Amino acid sequence: MTRGRGSPAGDDVDDGAGGLLSPPYRALVVGLLAIVTCGAFEAMAVTTAMPVVAAELGGQGSYGLAFSLFLTASMAATAAAGPWCDARGARPALLTGLALMFSGLVLGGAATDFGLFTLGRMVSGLGAGSMIVAVYVVIGHALPSALQPVMFGWFSAAWVVPSLVGPYVSGLLAQHVSWRWPFLGVAPIVLVAVALVWPRVRSLGPPAAPEGGGHDGRRRALRGAALACGVGATQWALVSAADPGSNLRSDAPALLAAVGVAGAALAVLSVPRLILAGTWVARRGLPAVMAVRGLITFAFFGSEAFIPLILVNRYGLEPSIAGLALTGGALGWTAGSFAQARSWLPRRLYLVLGPAAVAACLAAVALSVGTQATPWAIALCWFVAGAGMGLSMSTTSVLTLELSDAAERGRNSASLQLADMLGGVIGTAGAGTLYAHMLDSGSAPGAAGFALIAAVLSVPALFGALAGLRAHAPSSADQEARRA
Repeated sequence: MTRGRGSPAGDDVDDGAGGLLSPPYRALVVGLLAIVTCGAFEAMAVTTAMPVVAAELGGQGSYGLAFSLFLTASMAATAAAGPWCDARGARPALLTGLALMFSGLVLGGAATDFGLFTLGRMVSGLGAGSMIVAVYVVIGHALPSALQPVMFGWFSAAWVVPSLVGPYVSGLLAQHVSWRWPFLGVAPIVLVAVALVWPRVRSLGPPAAPEGGGHDGRRRALRGAALACGVGATQWALVSAADPGSNLRSDAPALLAAVGVAGAALAVLSVPRLILAGTWVARRGLPAVMAVRGLITFAFFGSEAFIPLILVNRYGLEPSIAGLALTGGALGWTAGSFAQARSWLPRRLYLVLGPAAVAACLAAVALSVGTQATPWAIALCWFVAGAGMGLSMSTTSVLTLELSDAAERGRNSASLQLADMLGGVIGTAGAGTLYAHMLDSGSAPGAAGFALIAAVLSVPALFGALAGLRAHAPSSADQEARRA
């Protein structure tokens, strides 16, 4: 994705002396912050409300799909939105993303069965993927370069309040009012965001001289869409085959097998051109950095979806109290990010310590659930796991830029984001499939079942720590051997 040129307030203005809240930028900045805050609240709130949603709509067997299909749809939209913004500018992708996000929130909040709810999550995922790419392009096009780092800092701050209060408020609404309000209540804010950003966005056209080949961008978008379709088909087939309440499980097992195999084949054929070569084997240097990113998101986001479910189903906690564990994870993430920014240790060491902390904490969660230890032990583990993610995630981004040539930074950054999304999709889909397999006539698995999910997900985090040992620049001999 390239940055647009020739905007009246972009590359032609470089001092940014008026500040982000000066009259020329105020409405746009507030609107962009509203967009990010909506996405952050929705992301934090849905995890807390999901145990109630699944119980009311009969979706226990498809629990993981509500998370994994959101990420899959977002992955497809992200791959398509970059070339679209390069060709047509940010306006169409941004407005389409906002419309899809609004529609998905309304559809999910008004759903009468879990299938419609999952469809709403997919629509929201399409909106989120399209929207976030467009937001970055808008920042590059409409804000002076001096204000762009400040805007990204404000984006980080826009996640703080939803991370702190979103899980608790969502739990209270789901418990005492209705689980629908965390979705329906956010939808009007999306409309407000559209009204705020439209006056500035409507004048943004396509870049005057797009960089790179348009055909390459379209090919990458098609490969991304093919990957998302393949992953989505595979996870749907696996969950449907495992869900005891699925009619297809008994009526059309051959169809499920065919869809699963075809989806897996499509994904396998699509992903090599999108992920940096050597990532799958954690080759020394940048591929190992990519591997760490995918493995830790696999472990963390796959288990995050089940933390509130464990606390509600196995410990009988209220959803609002269970949501505080996610708040603790967000606080730990912030603390870990702060620690890595201080560079107290060699940067590459964080890629070993962070995944190791996640692996150890998931093993501790498995032990706590299996022995029926206090739920506060799980909350403490999740805080430390969040700190491990904070150490690792920012470090992978920094090292990706450090180990990339200037001409490859854009492509390598895109590969890093795709590894991030793909790890989250595989983790949530895999955990959801395992959970569905353990269901017995629609009842939740026992403590041993939840302990098994946490223990299994600790393995990719452990492999992430091992990959972190290889996340340094390859020697000259290694480079010559690969060229040969």
